[in-house]
Amino acid sequence: MNYQFSFRPFKQKFIHPVITSHGIWEIRESIILRLVDVKGRVSWGEISPISWFGSETIEQALDFCSQLPTEITQELIFSIPNNLPACQFGFESALQNLGKNNELTSIKNLTYSGLLPAGEAALKQWQILWEQGYTTFKWKIGVDEIATELNIFNSLIQNLPNSAKLRLDANGGLSYKEAKLWLKTCENLQTKIEFIEQPLPINQFIEMLELSNLYSTKIALDESVATLQQLEYCYQQGWQSIFVIKPGIIGSPSQLRKFCQEHEIDLVFSSVLETEISRQAALQLAAKLSRNNRAVGFGINHFFTQQPENWLQSLWKNL
Repeated sequence: MNYQFSFRPFKQKFIHPVITSHGIWEIRESIILRLVDVKGRVSWGEISPISWFGSETIEQALDFCSQLPTEITQELIFSIPNNLPACQFGFESALQNLGKNNELTSIKNLTYSGLLPAGEAALKQWQILWEQGYTTFKWKIGVDEIATELNIFNSLIQNLPNSAKLRLDANGGLSYKEAKLWLKTCENLQTKIEFIEQPLPINQFIEMLELSNLYSTKIALDESVATLQQLEYCYQQGWQSIFVIKPGIIGSPSQLRKFCQEHEIDLVFSSVLETEISRQAALQLAAKLSRNNRAVGFGINHFFTQQPENWLQSLWKNL
C-alpha cells in the first residue's frame, strides 16, 4: 500500500533550559510526519533525535526526509537503516497509528516520574510536582561540583516525604571515584533512592557492571542503551540491573517489542522531551512492555508551554 507523505520541522523553546552534564539545552527541535492512506485517513509521527545521546542529528533526519518521495510504502519504512533510529521510530509509529483513533489520550495503569531541574531549583520544584500527584522524581547530578550537589541532595532527601522515590541521573558525567561516593552515600537510603542512572560514560560499561555488583543501590543504564543494538549488546554482556529505554530514539518499535517479549528485563521508559505525538506512541509501548511497575519518565509537561489545539493543522496550512 502507498501513503502520501509530508513533513514539517518543528521547534519548541523550553520554559527553562534543561541542564545536564552534556551542557545547556534551550530549544527542542523535531520533525512532524504526516501519512495519508488511500482512504484519506491521516496519521502523525514524530522524529525527535538527541545526537549527543547516540541518535542521528536533526540535520541527518531532515536530509533523510527531504530525499523521500511524496508517496512512500510500508517496505520503505521498514527498510530505514539502523543509523537513523529516531527516524525508524517516527515513521513506524505513524504507520502503526493509521486506521486507529488518532486522539491523544492518557494511557491507563502508568505512573509518572517528574523531572526536576538541576541544582537548588529542585528543592522548590519537587513540592509543586508533589502537589500535582507525582511521587517519583528524577534529579540531574554531575552538573555542579560534587560537594555542592551532595549538600543539595541531603536537603532534598530530608524534605521528601517518606513515600517519595528519587532517581539520580548523571548522564554519564561522573568519574569512577565520584560514582562510588554517590553509591556509598545512597547505600543506606534504599527506601528513597530507586536507582542512579548512567553514572559513567558509555565506554566504561565494565566499570558500571562492577559497581552494580559492589553496591546494593541499583544502577540503571541510559546512554549505554540509547539504541536497540546497544541494548542487545549490554544484555548479552551480562547486565542484570535496570535498562532505561527512550523509545523516541531507540529505533524500530516492532523490533523493541520483539526483544522485550523474548527477554525478561527490568525496564524504565523515558522521554526524549518530545511532543504528545511521540509521547503517545512511547507510552503505548511502555504500557505493553513494562514488567515491574516502575514509573515512566514522562513527567515533562512543565518544561513546555501548552500548544494550541490546532497546532498540527496549522503546520500544514500551506499544503
